[in-house]
Amino acid sequence: MLTLSAGTIALVSLGAFVGAVSAGAAGFAFALTASAIWLHVIDPVRSALLVVASGGLLHTILVWRMRAMIDRARLAPFLIGGLIGVPIGVALLTVVDPLVVRRMLGAVMVAYGGYALLAPALPHVTAGGRRADAAVGLVGGMMSGLGGYSGVPTTIWAQLRGWPKERARGVYQPFILAIHLATLVLVGGLAFDRTSALLLAVTLPALLVGGWLGYRLYGRLNERQFQRLLAVMIAVSGAALLL
Repeated sequence: MLTLSAGTIALVSLGAFVGAVSAGAAGFAFALTASAIWLHVIDPVRSALLVVASGGLLHTILVWRMRAMIDRARLAPFLIGGLIGVPIGVALLTVVDPLVVRRMLGAVMVAYGGYALLAPALPHVTAGGRRADAAVGLVGGMMSGLGGYSGVPTTIWAQLRGWPKERARGVYQPFILAIHLATLVLVGGLAFDRTSALLLAVTLPALLVGGWLGYRLYGRLNERQFQRLLAVMIAVSGAALLL
């Protein structure tokens, strides 16, 4: 059983707060920012479980607040692919080194985030239709099973689709919530114990305060500022995964 020292509690709370601010403002990156801190004091499996449990609570609150933005027709193919991908990702946990996955994902995110910040304009991908959306959802589901990183592929894809901020969040944030819950169902029975419950309780105050602050920031952003925030969050989160 993990010892919940004062230092562990402080870092778990800090990770939850920073992750909640990120998710409140950008609609994603909770898993990336929180786990970058949590992995210093929590093992990878427990960290992934805490990501999907606490992230699920946070995204439930945020999705409820923005429920009018949800585009169910656009969301559907992502969900279908994602729900197929989750058990694949969970199965890969036993055969894939999580550190290798983190570093590969981090490198891709740093490269994309840097490009998105420096390029005059991002390319707009219009090809592929719903099949391409489902394929991105599949990858997101697999990444959730591997470490709770479901938001990365869908957020990048929403940018490449050229969707405005409300349409983008109306797709990828409910997707993250649904895939977190599916991952929790599959992984929770394997690792959720008394210590996990205590860790989840520790995150609650930080989740509420951080999510509130982040959502207030989101309301102040125009389209260009929001797209730049996404690029910065992707690059910074990727760099954190490389550490």
